[in-house]
Amino acid sequence: MKKPKVASFFAGIGGFDLGFEQAGFEVDFQCEILPFCRSVLQHHWSGIPCATDITSLHPDAVSEADVWCGGFPCQDLSVARGSKGRHGLNGSRSGLFFRLAELAKIRKPRIILMENVHGLLNANNGKDFAELLYTLSELNYAVSWRLLNSRYFGVPQSRPRIYICAWLNNPISAGNVLFENRIPIPLKNERAAFLSTSWQQDAGPIPPKLAFCLAATSGRHTGTDWSRTYIPYIDAVRRLTPLECERLQGFPDHWTKLHLADIDVEKSDSLRYHALGNAVSVAVVKWVAERIREQLIMDASSDLTFNTDKFIINSLEKWPVLHGSKMISNKLSAVRDSDEKAVWPNAGIVWQDTFIANGVYSSPCEPVHSDLIDIVERNKPDLRYFLSPNAAEGILRRVDSQNRHLFPHLRSALERLSERPVNKISNTNTARQCEITLPGLLECV
Repeated sequence: MKKPKVASFFAGIGGFDLGFEQAGFEVDFQCEILPFCRSVLQHHWSGIPCATDITSLHPDAVSEADVWCGGFPCQDLSVARGSKGRHGLNGSRSGLFFRLAELAKIRKPRIILMENVHGLLNANNGKDFAELLYTLSELNYAVSWRLLNSRYFGVPQSRPRIYICAWLNNPISAGNVLFENRIPIPLKNERAAFLSTSWQQDAGPIPPKLAFCLAATSGRHTGTDWSRTYIPYIDAVRRLTPLECERLQGFPDHWTKLHLADIDVEKSDSLRYHALGNAVSVAVVKWVAERIREQLIMDASSDLTFNTDKFIINSLEKWPVLHGSKMISNKLSAVRDSDEKAVWPNAGIVWQDTFIANGVYSSPCEPVHSDLIDIVERNKPDLRYFLSPNAAEGILRRVDSQNRHLFPHLRSALERLSERPVNKISNTNTARQCEITLPGLLECV
């Protein structure tokens, strides 16, 4: 089989592209509007055509690719918008999905793979997701979706994201990409990794086992951002470096370090942090892409047709992960046209006008675990990455005012840095704190 080809939209710094390449695909088209991200793409894929703006992209400019992929902008969907509100697919950024659908209507790629934040499922009372499914279904795509967390694919970051696989006229392949034929084993005590460590030494870093979700920030310290991942030492605290953020997303070292002569170090860091926070986790894409490749091989030798919307109901034995007492089935048109709020489980599949959905584990049947210490720089990086005493005090005030609990070693390091009295931490105390619930952190987007 020749290498199947991929067209990458909203390409960013190439997370989809790299994951598909690692799974045996060939990237032959890219589209990205941000200059810094385009420079990263050009550095790694110098011979690939790269369009700038999807809104002005002519359909004929897109290559004849088997797969179209991309994470359409999430800014109008993410719960991280807070007081700014969530515009959903009506927003100027996330609404670019409809432009992608317009291009797909003309070019009809066999597969479309997308990624977005968990908030996509409930944006605008669930109506946005219903509209997304309906739009793709009207183009004769079977569509599967599933919440997958990067922490179970070999990178030490809790990053839950919705993956959507649309396969032209083939519900079996769409389902087989995201759903295995057995049920994952439930994982226990998942919160402990945020509050425990496997590494401790007198002068080196003492990180928790797992990082919180990497966000698209500048990396600067305001003294109020307590929910990001910090690296504590005995008497110092720093932010993650761009190199560590690259590793957290599964990119090779220095993937975004371009040594641009006209960009100073601080500005370069800011661009790298922002691009990496918006990127897709390469390891998850590779897992999905490998399953797409398997289905492409099977699809090439199949002459089956799926001409009834009841087909997926009759095929449930193929995807036992969707079974269970909480499974729901309904007509997509009924949900879309209803005035009531639509509640979407985190996994499901739709073909023609019928969907089945259920709550599903965000890990594969064979999860790959990792530890944050394995990607942390052992030598102390530049001083610009370290917190000042004022920033440390600001974080502590914020944490205390909201009655939050920090990773114990981070708490003690912040107290030393801010010259507060340090609470002694015993092994028993640490273990006990590992059982604390962390609302709003574990599934941050």
